[in-house]
Amino acid sequence: MADQVLEGNQPVDLSKHPSGIVPTLQNIVSTVNLDCKLDLKAIALQARNAEYNPKRFAAVIMRIREPKTTALIFASGKMVCTGAKSEQQSKLAARKYARIIQKLGFPAKFKDFKIQNIVASCDVKFPIRLEGLAYSHGAFSSYEPEIFPGLIYRMKQPKIVLLIFVSGKIVLTGAKVRDETYTAFENIYPVLTEFKKTQQWYVVLFYVHELEFELFDSLLKQG
Repeated sequence: MADQVLEGNQPVDLSKHPSGIVPTLQNIVSTVNLDCKLDLKAIALQARNAEYNPKRFAAVIMRIREPKTTALIFASGKMVCTGAKSEQQSKLAARKYARIIQKLGFPAKFKDFKIQNIVASCDVKFPIRLEGLAYSHGAFSSYEPEIFPGLIYRMKQPKIVLLIFVSGKIVLTGAKVRDETYTAFENIYPVLTEFKKTQQWYVVLFYVHELEFELFDSLLKQG
């Protein structure tokens, strides 16, 4: 039997990860149809951990602690759930939000649940020559360090966007299923090793890493 590890409470077959690196799921964005019209003002007044400011955003923003997630609830009955660390957590959270709406007196159902985006991250543990990567893979890459410190790599198959930082940190977004994330990383890993920076870059890298840290952290929280 192949070695396995757990990622998001699901076993991961390490034989499918020749790089030895398994991207960590950071944020799952899902949608569901509650299949009924909703009075957002009434929901905001009655529900705990809910806020509604129609002048700023046309949805109730609701939060629960377990799983730690945020829901955007629209008057049409459509709902977006974000912040979960696994597909199962996202579905569980969405069901909890639906139950809250039901308890407030609305005939909410749970229809058409769908994962819309999976955000994952990993660290290859070596610095990357982004200029060289952008030059050699110009058809897929966008790199403008004066605007954004990471290289944006738009993979065609699977259709995943990778944010690649000089420090070796990677953010992957756009997947609908986690295997797309894993496949995308295994596809890009040999390319990253090809553009691995040599030892003399490590001192410079330390300072770059400090600048990247806050930006990287904020990206993981976005869907």
